Order: sequence, then C-alpha cells, then structure tokens
Amino acid sequence: MRQLAALLLTAATIAAPAAAQTRPDQQQFRALYKDLVETNTVVGKGSCTAAAQKAGAYLKAAGFTDAELTYFADADHPQDGGLVAVLPGRDKAAKAILLLGHLDVVEAKREDWTRDPFKLIEEDGFFYARGTADMKGLDAVWIDTLARLRKSGPAPKRTIKLALTCGEETTWAFNGAEWLAKNKPDLIAAEFALNEGGGGRLSRDGKPELLSMQVGEKTVQNYRLETTNPGGHSSRPVPDNAIYELAQALAKVQAYEFPVKFTDTTRAYFTTIGKQQGGALGAAIPKLIANPNDAAANKVISADATYHSMLRTTCVATLLEGGHANNALPQRAAANINCRIHPLDSVESTEAALIAAIADPKVKVTQVPPRRPAAVPPPLDPKVLGPAQTVAAKYWPGLTILPSMSIGGTDGIYLSAIGIPVYGVPGIMSEADSNGAHGLNERMRVESLYRGRDYLFDLVKAYAG
Repeated sequence: MRQLAALLLTAATIAAPAAAQTRPDQQQFRALYKDLVETNTVVGKGSCTAAAQKAGAYLKAAGFTDAELTYFADADHPQDGGLVAVLPGRDKAAKAILLLGHLDVVEAKREDWTRDPFKLIEEDGFFYARGTADMKGLDAVWIDTLARLRKSGPAPKRTIKLALTCGEETTWAFNGAEWLAKNKPDLIAAEFALNEGGGGRLSRDGKPELLSMQVGEKTVQNYRLETTNPGGHSSRPVPDNAIYELAQALAKVQAYEFPVKFTDTTRAYFTTIGKQQGGALGAAIPKLIANPNDAAANKVISADATYHSMLRTTCVATLLEGGHANNALPQRAAANINCRIHPLDSVESTEAALIAAIADPKVKVTQVPPRRPAAVPPPLDPKVLGPAQTVAAKYWPGLTILPSMSIGGTDGIYLSAIGIPVYGVPGIMSEADSNGAHGLNERMRVESLYRGRDYLFDLVKAYAG
C-alpha cells in the first residue's frame, strides 16, 4: 500500500499543471496582492488608509526610507487616506514618471457572492475576490515594481513616483487624486503618468487577442430629471402625473442616440480594427470613418456595446424615485441619468441634448454635483507608445498595441487637469466579460496577472532608463 501511495503521489505531482508552479518572487508578490485584496477598502465601510499603510510597510521592507514615503489623508475622512512613494533617479534634470492606482473598491455583499468577496481564493486558474481586477492587481504590480527596483539597484535614470489614492469608485466621497492635484502638485509632478484603463483581452478560450493602451477617456457627469405635480387622492386620477411624465421623458432618453465622433485615438483604433476584421464589420469601419453620418455602417459597428460607447456620448438611467404614498397621486418623480461624455462634447452640450430630446418643459434637467474636470486626451506620443510595443513583442509576439479611449472614467482626469498626460497601461489581460469588475464574483486569471506583472516591470524599467 505504501508503494502504491508513493506511485500515486508521484503521478499526481507529474500531472500537476505548470501554472500551479510559482517562482519565489511571484509568491512574495502573491502575498502582497492577498494582503491588499483582503483589506476591505469600500468607502464608508473599509479603510484605504490601512491598505496604504500596508503598501508603505512593503516598500519600507524593500529599503525605502521614511522621507520617501508620504502618507496623506483629509482630517474629515481619516479612513480614505493614501500614499505617495518616491524612488529617486540618478538624473535630476530628467522628469519623473508617475504610477497611479486607486485602493478603493466597489461594495460587495457576501450573501450575493459565491465566495467571500474579501478573501482571496485561487480556484481553477483564477483569483476570486472584490478588487482582484479593479484594481488591486495593478496596485500590487506598482508597489512590487518599486520594491524590486529599489532592491535590485542601481537607481534608475528617472525618478519614479507612485500615488495610491482613495475615492475613485465614488462621486461623493473624498478623492485622493483630486486632493493631491490641488494640494500637493509638486509631490506628484511628472512628465506622464501610467494608470489603469488599458490592458488587453483574451478570447473566450483564453488566448491573447488584443493589447491596448488607453489614450484618453470620457468625462463622467450625472444629471437629474425631475417632474412635479400638485398630487391629490389616487381615487381621482388626472392627466398630469409626475411618474407618467418622468416615464415618458426616460423613454425619450432611451431612444436618443448621440452622434458619432472620432478623436485621433479612436480614429487610429478603429482604422487598425478595420484592417484586422473581415465581413460586414471590416467593411463598415472605413465607411464610418469616412462619413460619421453613415447610418448603415453605424448600425453594424454599434452592435458591439463597447464600440457603440467609444463612438459617442452615452447617457443611461441608473436611479429612480417617485411618489410619497400608496393612495396618493405623485407630487414628485425623479431619475438619475449617468452620462459618459465624449471628449469632443461638453457637460453643457450634453445637458442641452437631453433637454432637446425630452422636449418637455415640465421635466427639469439639472447637473448633479460634483462636476469633475473635463477629460483631456493625451497625445499619441511615440515616447510612450513605442517602448510599450517594443516590450510587448517579448511577451505577446505578433500583437500590436492599439491606442484606445476608455468608455468609462478614471482619476486620470485630475492629473490631466494640472498638465500631466495619463496613459492606461497594457499588459494585464482581461476576460471577454471584463472579469466581472463591479459585479458578482470578480476574478483575475492567475497567469494573466503574473505575466502582466513581468511585462509592466520591464516597461517601467524601459521608461525610467
């Protein structure tokens, strides 16, 4: 029996998948990743400050001094703090590079999840937990990159800075990136910043099929639609009804399509996609680039939800309220409209478009605070895109990095507002469904994270000289 057991153990060891084997440096990185993921950083419930302190402890163990680590927090929001770490470069005349990451995550309720959302679980080749994809994987990569560079020496030519902040996932809370931009601009000053928003995409069978660098994003703005009536007893319905009037306005918002517009980034992106695609999509893309008003081409391309959003401003109803009693006519009804505004549109022009589409003076349309800075697209700078492509050839031969515009929004808007161009880095491959970010059972493919970590370490070294 002992011999049989030994044979079975040997066979099991031989049959174990290669992906289960990790290098010692990957094991250390995994421990950091686990520590960040298992620190609840939901704003108002967890603590970004605690996560920042853990990041600082990791860097200090790698040799960073107290003077190179700056913790910050607003007195009114002590749990929403962050960290700026600085790895000094050899050339004082060379401008710094800034690595940006947010520590906060979207709420996750245990009763809704298959697994504990705040416990890192590795299963079937994936890491599961809230923040595994958005964005504690990249946070861990940035922290680990600085630690490895400090330990390996010598100092890079350029100074490398890291800003870990809180408040990116909310519109109402203290925002660390905004605070740094307004209060400590010299601390984070850099020639350019590297952020979330880029990455890559795997096919449904797990094969790399696309690499992208985010070069621009949309502006996020909420609007409130509100209708009011005198109300009255529900036994005496009248034509003027706040809920019905709001519903009619929402139906018009749903039906309205903002016009197609191209930036330099999206034109370059779709031009490349058009050359790679065949069939109806491949034929439609050059037609739409040549004529953004081509309705037939627009219909083909916009069948893809991501492409649809990249081509235009989008607005969607996200919250609803109305009425005050079961037996009373509604005196008030309201809805929140969340808009992701194209760089060639503005907050004001989007508001005007909503008012025109609704075409009902009874519906009041107002901007919902806060109003964030407009997203400023960074240049398609070969000094940024070139090294990313060169290093990518080592990890994903044959894949060309596409400049893309994020259909969402990031904290990069606060840095671009003070003159720091922000790029969303490629490297960490996502699943076709975006890894369940912001949703249930968020996950990150183990191999994607480890390979992305190696790529980004090499990329930062390339930028830093």
